[in-house]
Amino acid sequence: MQAASAGGLAPPMKPAQKCVLTLNGGSSSIKFALYEIGGALRRLCSGRIERIGIAGTTFTVKGATAAENVSRKITARDHGAAVEILRKWMEANVGAGVVVAMGHRVVHGGPKYSAPHRVDRALLKELHRLVPFDPQHLPGEIQLIEALQKEFPRLPQIACFDTAFHHDLPNVARLLAIPRRYAAKGVRRYGFHGLSYTFLMGELARVAGKKAAHGRVVLAHLGNGASLAAVHQGRPMDTSMAFTPTAGVPMSTRSGDLDPALGLFFAQTENMTTEQFNDMVNFKSGLLGLSETSSDMRDLLQREGRDSRAAEAVAHFCYHVKKFIGSYAAALGGLDTLVFAGGIGENNPEIRWRICDNLTFLGIKLDKKRNAANAGLLSAVGSRVAVRLIHTDEESVIARSVCGVLGVKLGKD
Repeated sequence: MQAASAGGLAPPMKPAQKCVLTLNGGSSSIKFALYEIGGALRRLCSGRIERIGIAGTTFTVKGATAAENVSRKITARDHGAAVEILRKWMEANVGAGVVVAMGHRVVHGGPKYSAPHRVDRALLKELHRLVPFDPQHLPGEIQLIEALQKEFPRLPQIACFDTAFHHDLPNVARLLAIPRRYAAKGVRRYGFHGLSYTFLMGELARVAGKKAAHGRVVLAHLGNGASLAAVHQGRPMDTSMAFTPTAGVPMSTRSGDLDPALGLFFAQTENMTTEQFNDMVNFKSGLLGLSETSSDMRDLLQREGRDSRAAEAVAHFCYHVKKFIGSYAAALGGLDTLVFAGGIGENNPEIRWRICDNLTFLGIKLDKKRNAANAGLLSAVGSRVAVRLIHTDEESVIARSVCGVLGVKLGKD
């Protein structure tokens, strides 16, 4: 449906209860979702503004009904202009005073923030200081927060950190084997996808029981960004991403783990700067770099029969995810549950099958029909390890976190 204005032609949603708006800001995009928080948490809609500051900027909303959907071209030169359009849509379609707070996904909380926190001057100052820790994500997230402060100066904003889940990793996993003085400056393994992992552990407890959630669990969040986490007794024990989200398994465009001496090698042989090296390992590597054609796993699976590079990229991804599952099983002293999530993990039976192939020695055995159907329980009868598919929901974690900070009690969904 084409909308004729920032408000759009869609009928007002008229929420019956107060709402929370969740936001995920990137360098050229804003993703958002609106939740009612009276009683049970209920998502009313989700949307995004894409290509901010670039030609072809779009504003889309997906509501509970087709009549509430919006899709239109807009002009937004920066995050401030995009937020103004979002405000006008909210006024026209949600209503004044309905949204009582906003919750942000903030990728990096550094060594200080281990829980959701209300945005204040001290937090913003710390986020600006942390930009060198995560130059890919934090600048856009900070721009969005500051733009919203100007548009909604009285509305509480809550920062929810992707690193918080892993904050208390054991020292053996947290420390990096470099001179110890750097640890005092905050150089350590942080881990990411924490909002997703928080949801997955809560959902695992709901569908399989608290005993399963307190067992030996490996969580595999496999999407454009991919990582794994080892959890025991409900506590994070290790995770594949490290100081930045570039580390770990190969991803769509990220390299994953590399020999650190490659930086010097390319500087000497290619005159590559640190900025060029960073660009290569974050945006030109992974599936894209190996295949030389696509960063999308679906494309590569279609091409692998006739393109050896595509086949090798797929095999490389599955091989390294498999290695991490095995290493985490060793670190945990065994494995009780393996969970797949993320765009690839939730929607690609072939990749799950290849990852789990030859892991019967760990007690992992998939059921072909369940796996092909993307069932919630993927493991075969008699498999010692329960293999599960859980559709992750980071936005609901943000909404619940906002309610927790504000002291709003939620009923059961």
